[in-house]
Amino acid sequence: MNVRATPEVIDVISDVVCPWCYIGKRHLEASLAKLPPESRPLVRWHPFQLNPDLPAQGIDRRSYLETKFGGADRAAQIYERVREAGRAAGLELDFDRIERQPNTIDAHRLIAWAQTDGQDSDALVEALFRAYFIEGRFIGDRSVLAEIAQTCGYDAAQAKAMLDSDLGLAEIEDMGQRTRQMGITGVPFFVFNERVGVSGAQGAVTLADALAKSREAA
Repeated sequence: MNVRATPEVIDVISDVVCPWCYIGKRHLEASLAKLPPESRPLVRWHPFQLNPDLPAQGIDRRSYLETKFGGADRAAQIYERVREAGRAAGLELDFDRIERQPNTIDAHRLIAWAQTDGQDSDALVEALFRAYFIEGRFIGDRSVLAEIAQTCGYDAAQAKAMLDSDLGLAEIEDMGQRTRQMGITGVPFFVFNERVGVSGAQGAVTLADALAKSREAA
């Protein structure tokens, strides 16, 4: 994993189609909100594809649910628990608006592109989560991704040109393989200052404690 060499970095391994990753993002934000702005670590996002074998055009959401959960009814039961966790974190997740399950490699490439030279990509990551889980947009479409990037202040034409190239493709795939080789099989996964790891959408208190422990270890 290409982790920025700084003592104050939180690396988040996630996928933009993972609802627990969106919930975990809210918990992380709540934990950092208690810190003075000048002492908040940089948050860096790293790719983890939950469905790396999906075609570029994605698949019908119903077909996806039938394959993964054995049908829409079973998925609805599971997602109700996720909805409740989302509401507790201040999110109104709207799974019913999602029509197609996307391959997320281009979304991860866009995030990596936005983070070039250590730039903060929080607004873009937030916009991608929102587009998928609240607006039901198909974030496997490169034009849609470019539009989302534009709303976050990036040049849409430059974003689309990058996505239409092979830039970052091999790096994202390689990073995904190395992440799994590290033993990370589920997301979100948080790494605080390269010292303390936390698995899952843990609460704000747990994440704040992890940050404190990583600072003590330094």
